Amino acid sequence: MAAELVDDQTTAELTAQNFITSALFERTFEEGMGMVEECARYLDGRGRDESRELSRKAALLYAGESMRVTTRLMQAASWLLVQRAVQEGDMSAEDAASDRYRLGAREICMGRREDGVAELPRKLIELLERSESLYRRIAHLDDVLFRNPPPPSLGPQTHLARLQAAFGKNDAD
Repeated sequence: MAAELVDDQTTAELTAQNFITSALFERTFEEGMGMVEECARYLDGRGRDESRELSRKAALLYAGESMRVTTRLMQAASWLLVQRAVQEGDMSAEDAASDRYRLGAREICMGRREDGVAELPRKLIELLERSESLYRRIAHLDDVLFRNPPPPSLGPQTHLARLQAAFGKNDAD
């Protein structure tokens, strides 16, 4: 079962601490780990057989796209395992918030699909679509929880100072 869509409204009140104790985390974790296992079974079994039946061009595309799905899932699994480590007390929340544990390889994982994907085996296409959805949801969570902290509250004095700077006013005028 796919985890629910993660949008700005869903994550408006989300913090790293309440995320790791949420049903959203549990569903996302189960989905991610299950997809890793499913993909490994496919690529090592039926997928290997199906790739042998492809044209040379499609076989090259298969190789590239299977690497993309693998990269997406490994990045997602790593991120989820870090969150699980915090949940279980094996890692501090401060350590988990460091840049070294952020979701990586975005340019590869969210890059444009190559032409000819329709020639690939249906199961690989399905894994590509599902892994992209999972990766994008986790990327959104990573951004909300760790990369884009809420802006500091700006009081009236700060706004007044900005207006004065924009219009060239100061107290001496």
